[in-house]
Amino acid sequence: SDGSIRLHQMTSEYPLMQWNDSTNGQPIIALKWALTRPAVFFVLDASSHIYIWDLLENDLLPVAKQTMPSENVVTMALLGEPEKTNGLLGIVLAKESGQIDIQYVKKKWALP
Repeated sequence: SDGSIRLHQMTSEYPLMQWNDSTNGQPIIALKWALTRPAVFFVLDASSHIYIWDLLENDLLPVAKQTMPSENVVTMALLGEPEKTNGLLGIVLAKESGQIDIQYVKKKWALP
């Protein structure tokens, strides 16, 4: 991967939107849509940076970037209950050592 992200709809082979070099050329390891807010997604790159995209706030650039210090993050998953409107959304990060970290997302990116 070259760090490009493409948003497709099921009925077309052409992307609705495309963000080139969204991770400064780093390969994308994982991309997950927020379980509690449909316009938000999270991107993990090969340098252990997490990018938060909120398409309602800014559809050109990520709204936040977090660097995970010290150890490579090899994958991520999201925690949350879409049917509840309590705004709890967590990111589960699996590190190369086998350690698991859970971080909670700010409510502004978790509330529907």
